[in-house]
Amino acid sequence: MCLPQPSQEVETLLVFLGYGAGVEGPDFEKPWRDMEWSEKDHLKSELSNIQLNHPELSCVRILLHGPVGAGKSCFINSLQSIFSGEIKTRAAEQANAKKSCTKVYKAYRITNRHSETLPFILNDVMGLEQTPEDGIHPDDIVNAMLGHIQDGYKFNPVSPISKEDSGFIREPSLRDKVQCVVSVVPACSISRMDTGVINKMEAVRNKAISLGIPHLVVMTKVDDDVCPLVKEDLKQIYRSRKIKDKMQDCSNKLGSPMKCIFPVSNYYEEIKTNDTKDVLILTALLQIVKSAIDYVNESHTTFE
Repeated sequence: MCLPQPSQEVETLLVFLGYGAGVEGPDFEKPWRDMEWSEKDHLKSELSNIQLNHPELSCVRILLHGPVGAGKSCFINSLQSIFSGEIKTRAAEQANAKKSCTKVYKAYRITNRHSETLPFILNDVMGLEQTPEDGIHPDDIVNAMLGHIQDGYKFNPVSPISKEDSGFIREPSLRDKVQCVVSVVPACSISRMDTGVINKMEAVRNKAISLGIPHLVVMTKVDDDVCPLVKEDLKQIYRSRKIKDKMQDCSNKLGSPMKCIFPVSNYYEEIKTNDTKDVLILTALLQIVKSAIDYVNESHTTFE
């Protein structure tokens, strides 16, 4: 007996839901964002040799924040892995996290395989959650931006840090302050992210903008069942309509322009580094660091 063929609408719906969808060809004939996949060494060199022309700063401070399980700590570990040439897990990670694995304010200095410290620091914070009593309080992210929180301070979801707390820095120096804020969001769940979390992230972004601090987005887990094409070949990331749609969704929810959103794939199951992943991650980091340096040059340079 011959069964009737499904209509085009049904086929489209089935593919959208992930049933019976194989790896098809790219959606765009040409990549909509240019990438030089052989530039890993150049990117590493450029990031390693960045010079800050400021008497108070030898490195820029980058603050990562985002929902629980977005991959903030994994992004830090991925960067350390790239510059070390082997997989590293300095920042604590937790698979399928329901609650934030990060409990304290922690600064990470990235080093290369010669143990030389690179000119940027990444600060990790507790993850955001939907309800007011869970996850990091948005005011603590703002306090971190302003340099008021000491390294090692344990976050209290119910009550943000106050001037009376021992971990509060009353007169922060430029070294204590943040020069770039980065939202880390997972591509696989951006479309269904809790409204409460989105509102908190939007508030953080608006505060950063009001302070003149640059804000960028790192979109993680792009090869986590988001697009079969990209899961098969990460180099097709900018020829995938699904990835572009996820980035647009992220832009719509957080307010960030597309040019400030960088899709990446962190190391979460590999035991060796991969040049394609490295180029995506390093490209994102380079734009973050350049934005931070521009901020320092524009806002903290004294003209005689």
